[in-house]
Amino acid sequence: MKIRLKISGFFCLKFTPKETKMEQKKAGKKTASKQAEKAKKNTSKKEEFFISSGKLKVPVSNPQKFYFPKEKITKKMVVEYYQSIAKYILPFLKDRPESLKRNPNGILDAGFYHKDAGENAPGFIKSFPVHSESSNKQIDYIICNDKATLAYLNNLGCIELNPWHSTIKKPDHPDYMIIDIDPSEKNNFEQVVEVAKAFKKLFDKAGARSFCKTSGFTGLHIYVPMKKKYPYEEVKEFAHQLCISVSELLPDITTLTRNLEKRGNKKIYLDYLQNRAGQTIASVYSLRPKKGATVSMPLEWKEVKKGLSPALFDIHNAAKRIAKKPSIFNGIFGPATNISACIKKLKLPALGN
Repeated sequence: MKIRLKISGFFCLKFTPKETKMEQKKAGKKTASKQAEKAKKNTSKKEEFFISSGKLKVPVSNPQKFYFPKEKITKKMVVEYYQSIAKYILPFLKDRPESLKRNPNGILDAGFYHKDAGENAPGFIKSFPVHSESSNKQIDYIICNDKATLAYLNNLGCIELNPWHSTIKKPDHPDYMIIDIDPSEKNNFEQVVEVAKAFKKLFDKAGARSFCKTSGFTGLHIYVPMKKKYPYEEVKEFAHQLCISVSELLPDITTLTRNLEKRGNKKIYLDYLQNRAGQTIASVYSLRPKKGATVSMPLEWKEVKKGLSPALFDIHNAAKRIAKKPSIFNGIFGPATNISACIKKLKLPALGN
């Protein structure tokens, strides 16, 4: 692994006949100078914010900058949220290259994607080198294994975290399969729930464990353990077959057509293409740079029902919920699903046919 490594105030001078105008002026300047110096110290003290992690102190610049202006949520609040849930989210980020989605000016800015750690990354940042065929150069993906790196990424403007589905130990073999249930403009969330429950029935019939979370925006994500057993291509093909099955069950509200113009605005896209090397999705417990500062939250299947709202979990209540139900999503790292056995039980075509 490659390592990179104001206080405002006023004053009043008492006038006496013996005091000359020049003396008053000097006294005024001296007092004003002291007040300015004091205000400067207090201001810099206010703006000085560090996250301590072991022997490291990670600086956070402009902590009072609004990342969510309407909600009055600052960069500091975002950093503190992630620090408060670090022990829960870090296991889902460990040893996974990060594709950085940066919104340094907050959610009202479109932001941009950033993959390379760059030469300016501090020494404690770990990275994983990957050769990019499209650009014919090496990209050093940041690895977020600790609270210091978490704070560093937040300071860059990473409101959400997007890890690979595989780790640097076996980058071509994902730890899980993902079904991304992605609604269009005219779909309601009850339809999203209906689709998720159709997948759940399918997985139950196949004898596969499945885990659901809110996307933190308008959809739901379903994870199925793979434990690095299969290459991405095989996992993607299996996901494709499952999506075809659900689409045939719910043809009026679902589609496998990826193109936005061709699929229209009335059908839910069943995205199996997330199961490709280098693809990323918002991590469990991740904030999303969306209205309301929503969080991608794992769900018990009994919670996936009518009345569920994607806006149910946000920066204000997420930490309490996570602490109360900390292990809902841990099963995604469980034993690998037997794809061949699932295909036989569901009477699906063998992979590669």
